[in-house]
Amino acid sequence: MRVIAGRVGGRLLRAPRGRDTTRPTSDRVKEAIFSMLDTVQDARVLDLFAGTGALGIEALSRGAKRAVFVERDRAALEALSANLGALSLQASEAEVRRGEALSALRSARKHSETYDLVLIDPPYRRASDLGGELSLALAPLLTPQARVVVESDRRAPLELPWEIEKERCYGDTTITIHCHR
Repeated sequence: MRVIAGRVGGRLLRAPRGRDTTRPTSDRVKEAIFSMLDTVQDARVLDLFAGTGALGIEALSRGAKRAVFVERDRAALEALSANLGALSLQASEAEVRRGEALSALRSARKHSETYDLVLIDPPYRRASDLGGELSLALAPLLTPQARVVVESDRRAPLELPWEIEKERCYGDTTITIHCHR
């Protein structure tokens, strides 16, 4: 697994051993996501269910201003921290928050945070159950024209209420980009 493009393009990323808790986004899917997005320049990014941080790191490498990574799994957090350190990403541009996604969203709302781009890659087995709660918690955090990228299993997708801008399938993985208006 590596960073595809941008200022740290080509650098390798660490992932926890095994695939019980973290399923890293493949390079092919990651490349497709950022091709579909076109640009992330100066975006404030929220990477939910961040795992190794591959999606948020890719956004930073391609010009995003700041990324907040939310993850609860200890092994994934260790890999994420190691990846940020190895890439010399500063605390001002990359912040890691340990905890559940919904709790992190409630906290972000209390602090009046807003995001231009949200990357959501939940555990596939939970994705179809999260749509309603995530939609309610995310809505106040989205800037006008914010994009929400969802990576989920095509057989049990995470569905959100916002307009679908683009959608593609790669094997069993569906990438959906929603536009918040």
